[in-house]
Amino acid sequence: MGVGGHFWDLLKPYAKNEGPDFLRDKRVAVDLSHWIVQQETAVKTHIRNPHIRLTFFRTINLFAKFRAFPVFVVDGTPLPLKSQTRIAQFFRLSGIDSLSLPVTEEGVSVERNGAFQKCVNEGVELLELLGMPVLKARGEAEALCAQLNREGQVYACITADSDSFLFGAECTIKHIRPYCKEPFECYHMSDIEAGLGLKREHLIAISLLVGNDHDLNGVRRIGLDTALRFVKSFSEDEILNRLHEIGRGNTLQFEGSINYVGDFTSCSDKNSRKTKLPHCSFCGHPGSKRDHLKFACEYCSSSKGCMPKPVCFECDCPPCDLVQRDKVQRKEENWQTKVCKRIAMEQNFPNDEIIELYLNKNKGNHSVDDGLHMSWESPKTEMLIDYLAYYQQWQPSYIRQIMLPMLSTIFLRKVALNSTNDLLYGQYEFDSVQRVKIRYGCQFYVVKWKKASNAMHMVPSEGSDIQAERGEHDESSDLLDEPDAPHVHVEDGCLYLSTDEHMELVWAAFPEKVKKFLQEKEVEEQKSRWKRIGIRSEQTPEKSESTKVKSVQLNITEFYRSSKIRCQAKPTENVAKSSESNSGSFKGKRTECSPNLSKSARRRLLFG
Repeated sequence: MGVGGHFWDLLKPYAKNEGPDFLRDKRVAVDLSHWIVQQETAVKTHIRNPHIRLTFFRTINLFAKFRAFPVFVVDGTPLPLKSQTRIAQFFRLSGIDSLSLPVTEEGVSVERNGAFQKCVNEGVELLELLGMPVLKARGEAEALCAQLNREGQVYACITADSDSFLFGAECTIKHIRPYCKEPFECYHMSDIEAGLGLKREHLIAISLLVGNDHDLNGVRRIGLDTALRFVKSFSEDEILNRLHEIGRGNTLQFEGSINYVGDFTSCSDKNSRKTKLPHCSFCGHPGSKRDHLKFACEYCSSSKGCMPKPVCFECDCPPCDLVQRDKVQRKEENWQTKVCKRIAMEQNFPNDEIIELYLNKNKGNHSVDDGLHMSWESPKTEMLIDYLAYYQQWQPSYIRQIMLPMLSTIFLRKVALNSTNDLLYGQYEFDSVQRVKIRYGCQFYVVKWKKASNAMHMVPSEGSDIQAERGEHDESSDLLDEPDAPHVHVEDGCLYLSTDEHMELVWAAFPEKVKKFLQEKEVEEQKSRWKRIGIRSEQTPEKSESTKVKSVQLNITEFYRSSKIRCQAKPTENVAKSSESNSGSFKGKRTECSPNLSKSARRRLLFG
């Protein structure tokens, strides 16, 4: 949840949508609990183990498509401070009267929901098989994510909990949309400070006033707008100290001492408040009407005398301006006094334990239980296949196909580092670069992988393939953030598949293949360029004749008759040409098409 009172709506104007290269080759901390909670609201139909499905697909997308190095963080033992709040939140969502709320013993923490913890454990097991580092915090996961971000261990945090800013996060990613040109919705603390003028201590003060994960109620009759207006009255260094003073009941010393936005000179001293001078009822400026009838006042500056004042006229002379500002000051003082009285009515406000938790004054509250170990290993493919086949009942060929973008990324990285590595145990080998593809505003190389001849499998029976394909279709119809599956095709009796790879990785791993592709591309472009030049040269005599004809002025009926004849002749020629080209292309496609096998059969040939 985080800060109450629709806190995300306050930060929404300062969000930035970043492109797919935002996390390239960078570490990012992921709050695993956020993904598991999110799948409960995202899934509209019955799906088998959606938390496993969502974690599997998003991890592959994050690692392969966005080239990030994710570090997953899970919650540790809940702190005693949050136990009472979690119970109160459960009672509130269940509609039970809060008067019957049980009181937990001091220093005793309440364990998390057993079903939710089971989902977390299964997700951790899946991530370990994928080779991803998993850290267990001593307290809240978003607190450890923020600490890693603040210390420079990771570049950003992926969580929807707004508490991350209170814990000190510099960059928080709330949403990821894998199939957009700008998939990351990011919130930078620097933008929030520049736009709202709020720093970390200000945000902590707002959470104390409107409520947070450790105190759902906050201060009664104080909303987000009131809290924002009140907090901005103080500087970052004094805001928490002022809340302590107000909480103790010392509210009189703050009357007239707050500098608000649109600051003006304080005039709280009653002796300094001057009374309003008499004004002319005709022109509205200082002075009497009798005097202004004789001589025009200095404000009108007219030789014919004072001018009548317009409707809704307000005098802007120094005495009137001082009186108006004094009214605004007294209004602000009255509002500030009401807010201070509401704060003083709360017991044990502000809670020092919550402030120390957010500021991490007790070092080690958010640290890792078993130390900080971040290393990315190769996936344990066969064990992962057994795991997903058991929990999701997926075909092994389907699992290998979905994992291929991740495995190919690891393969290219290791080849670039001159370390030996096989792609799916030597079943595939790098063949060539086919073309350049633009996807979501970024350029990729379409890489062609060849199935090794010694890894061919027998084609299964057609009946079993149809049943398996139907079953897989039922399972994969509602996938969440499913990665792009490689394109499968057959050429000259050999099985190939194509994947979209990052250009830098392909160049670093196979520079000779890329150079060959660029040379072939340059030759083809040169041929097409010479072909266009030849066509133009053939058309030049016709153009010269047409210029001669154009020099003679034609009758209007002759002109339209000739153009009509030409227009009638073109469609037949175009139809004939298009039919020939279509028939030729169709024959070419028929020859290059894969055998008449089902989708599942082709998948088993490649990934079985």
